[in-house]
Amino acid sequence: MTATSESQPTIVACTDGPLLVRGPVTILDSDGEPIPQNRRTVALCRCGVSTIKPFCDGTHKLIRFKTDPQLEP
Repeated sequence: MTATSESQPTIVACTDGPLLVRGPVTILDSDGEPIPQNRRTVALCRCGVSTIKPFCDGTHKLIRFKTDPQLEP
């Protein structure tokens, strides 16, 4: 079976925001147990302040979280 781009997960690092994970993935908790997901696209917290970790709740905007600028290749 050949995988198509639709069946491959992608991760996008949003500037000053979360990681957007699209596609079929399994996210595990610290005990290795799967975390239930209700959507094909999830936003994962990078600021560390979300109240629903590992998912983003938008708190990064309130604390003015900043990511490092992207380096040119």
